[in-house]
Amino acid sequence: MGILEKIKEIEHEMTKTQKNKATEYHLGTLKAKLAKLRTQLLEPPKSAGGVGEGFDVQKFGHGRVALIGFPSVGKSTLLSTMTKTESEAASYEFTTLTCIPGVIHYKDAKIQLLDLPGIIEGASEGKGRGRQVIAVAKSADLIMMVLDASKYEMDNHRNILTRELEAVGLRLNKKPPEIYFKKKKMGGITFNSTVPMTKMDEKLVNQILHEYKIHHCELLFREDASVDELIDCIEGNRRYVPCLFVYNKADMVSVEEVDALARTKYSVAISCYLELGLDYLLETMWEAMGLVRVYTKKQGNKPDFAEPVILSADRGGITVDEACKHLHRDLARQLEYAAVWGTSSKHYPQRCGGAHTLEDEDVIQIVKKKKAVADNAELRGRFRTEKDEPKRIADRVKKAALKS
Repeated sequence: MGILEKIKEIEHEMTKTQKNKATEYHLGTLKAKLAKLRTQLLEPPKSAGGVGEGFDVQKFGHGRVALIGFPSVGKSTLLSTMTKTESEAASYEFTTLTCIPGVIHYKDAKIQLLDLPGIIEGASEGKGRGRQVIAVAKSADLIMMVLDASKYEMDNHRNILTRELEAVGLRLNKKPPEIYFKKKKMGGITFNSTVPMTKMDEKLVNQILHEYKIHHCELLFREDASVDELIDCIEGNRRYVPCLFVYNKADMVSVEEVDALARTKYSVAISCYLELGLDYLLETMWEAMGLVRVYTKKQGNKPDFAEPVILSADRGGITVDEACKHLHRDLARQLEYAAVWGTSSKHYPQRCGGAHTLEDEDVIQIVKKKKAVADNAELRGRFRTEKDEPKRIADRVKKAALKS
């Protein structure tokens, strides 16, 4: 029996099992088995026979956005409208057969937009080159799920695509669970929680760990986590990505339906044909990616508003230290303090350290230490420029008198 057959058998057993207090332990064990099989399904084959098929696209710019959706929903038209790249669009399905990159220039930042081939139901199992498409989506900073607004009432494409992405380890619009997990070589299982546990108990946790053959570990729950969140923490290969649900062809439905779609959380209604809602889509995309522009300023000069430093919460952070690393790799070590103007400061200017969190359109002035502390490995022996002795004779420590 193959992996796909085992997965279908477990899913069939889970649908037949009633959910109550008596069967929660059995369902938890089945979920752990299902997660292990899906992880094995995503692993590449052990036989290294030639180069694997995929979409090799080099990362470019300050962020990457992947367009995912069913065929003929307007992904290629959206790419051609928002970028200068021309992607072939036609009235038949599967027009795009490879990954086509484009670049969006917005607020002095360069955002890479990827037009991926349309996926179908069962893409997580490899149908219709679904694995190659999802592999590119895992490397994106934001996923834009393009949906057809005219087909919203007939079928639920949004739930189908969300289920396919979650089956391969992508968690959309979620945060990592507050669970501390660490394997040990001995000492048994240490179970602790700082909050009351209502979705699991210690017996269920032990059963799930037993399924993964983990007999020595430390577990600390800082939130009331579920079984799925505990399995995600044990697997350790989950990717938490923000997602926007973009409903295209809004000009083909009524105003009431457009209003209902636009009020849904994480949703934007647009029309590529009439170019409606594209400016709001760009603004929502900027906020979802968490990009921050920081302008630099030299002492005694005006700020440089031409080329800002673009920081991201997912790519390193948005602190003063990270801004220093973007300017020079040794600048964070030589930082004395930073003068900050903007919404993140309490007064103008505010003297901040390296851990200060910056906000969009802040102005920063870096002040280095007067005497940069050099590492002993860099300046050694005759290459040292300064001596350890005091420069003034009065500061020298006098030796104790010799005993006679």
